[in-house]
Amino acid sequence: MYDIIFRHIEEKVRLTQAEKELIKTFFTPRKLKKKQFLVVEGHVCSYLTFVSKGLLKAYHADDKGNEHINQFSPEGWWTSDMSSFFSGGISFYSIDAMEDSEVLLITSENFENLTVQVPVMDRYFRLLFQNSLITKERRLISSHTHTAEEKYRHILENNPDLIKRIPQNLLASYLGLSPETLSRLKKNIVLGHQ
Repeated sequence: MYDIIFRHIEEKVRLTQAEKELIKTFFTPRKLKKKQFLVVEGHVCSYLTFVSKGLLKAYHADDKGNEHINQFSPEGWWTSDMSSFFSGGISFYSIDAMEDSEVLLITSENFENLTVQVPVMDRYFRLLFQNSLITKERRLISSHTHTAEEKYRHILENNPDLIKRIPQNLLASYLGLSPETLSRLKKNIVLGHQ
């Protein structure tokens, strides 16, 4: 379960074997069944979570029960309500498993201790958070400046395997489109390639 997180970490920083063994002590492995919640909107998000296997989604549900998707997290991705995790305030969205999943959880206390006891992890998380901030800013700009087709093509080109795992209505929500618009786009793109 730890192989994938160490590969992910070592894309950014080097780890010794002793550091790897120490890092393991700060995480709690957990298995989630499909549709099982990791975080419920309105509660405190107690963990920063690494997905070792499976697929999670973070979303806000409106008064009508419609899910507004913030993020999909497949294997090798981190997920959390960062505001809730770091401040101890309530979470603004829920996170649940779209597939049976295996995750590694770290509490805020263990996160602080990890970054002190394994200093290279402080650099790793800084790089991770910088990249996350850049990605979120680009997504915000894209939501205001790109057409529906450009948004869909972007995710199609950058995450083709992930698209196969996500129901169309949830993908549409993530892209800020209606399911009908997404269906029309998919047909037009397929027809355009023939």
